[in-house]
Amino acid sequence: MRDATPDVDVIIVGAGPAGLSAALILGRCRRSVVVFDIGQPRNAASQAMHGYLTRDGVPPAEFLRLARDDLRQYETVSLRDEEVVAAECAPGGCFAVTVASGERVTARKLLIATGVADNLPEIEGFGAFYGRSIFHCPYCDGWEVRDRPIAVYGNGERGLGLSLELTCWSRDLVLVTDGPCEIDADGRARLERHRIAIREERIVRLEGTNGQLTHLAFADGTRLPRQAMFFTTGQSQRSDLLMRLGCKFNDKGTVSTGKYETTHIPGLFVAGDASRAVQWVIVAASEGAEAAFAINTAFLKEDLE
Repeated sequence: MRDATPDVDVIIVGAGPAGLSAALILGRCRRSVVVFDIGQPRNAASQAMHGYLTRDGVPPAEFLRLARDDLRQYETVSLRDEEVVAAECAPGGCFAVTVASGERVTARKLLIATGVADNLPEIEGFGAFYGRSIFHCPYCDGWEVRDRPIAVYGNGERGLGLSLELTCWSRDLVLVTDGPCEIDADGRARLERHRIAIREERIVRLEGTNGQLTHLAFADGTRLPRQAMFFTTGQSQRSDLLMRLGCKFNDKGTVSTGKYETTHIPGLFVAGDASRAVQWVIVAASEGAEAAFAINTAFLKEDLE
């Protein structure tokens, strides 16, 4: 038996594509849901999202507005623009979260969909071009800069991998490592075969106007003309809730999840960028729907037994 009746069936932390998709499915299953979010999506700097059927080219903020509008008809779903500062496993197999105001909310199931944050290079001028002519995902933004001169920022296996990946979109590529490239002889040979040069000089600033990158300026005084740049510098969990709950992480720094976004903690689910390597909006929405299916199925098993 449960020690007390939870406030809602499901708490969702994160109102991005994964969290809102889950809320939609759960609302249609007549489950009581509260979604918490602080309005800081990973793709806030992007001018448009891509690769999502019927929404290709839509600004991310507009996509989230439309998604929230879809939820209005489901009276059991509420959206709260508040930060969750703590989460814990509560008595009776439930979960409890604490918001910044100090309020404590309990639920039978908990879905974390807070996503990840990119580690942005600390280069002068980077912010002026990020989301306009500097990107991290070629599948999301490669088409828009196809066949242009592109810089690839990164080193080691990451820089090598992204450079080779970008050959789908351009053959005018230069890998800039902002220091030693940390690529072995075999990797260097692969880049050379595909005519991808390596520049290891320190970058002092990025140049351009109105969000359009035009040059990379190096410490030795030289400048490299480029019209776009993709970077791979790693990422981190946007929220520490998953770590504090005791989730298991894989070697990429994302949560190890099983079928339907389950975790090793019963009743706790993780969906979106926080749990998978393929971090696209359409995949995040799909993961949210899968998690909602698993959550509702669990409720049916518990309640009907």
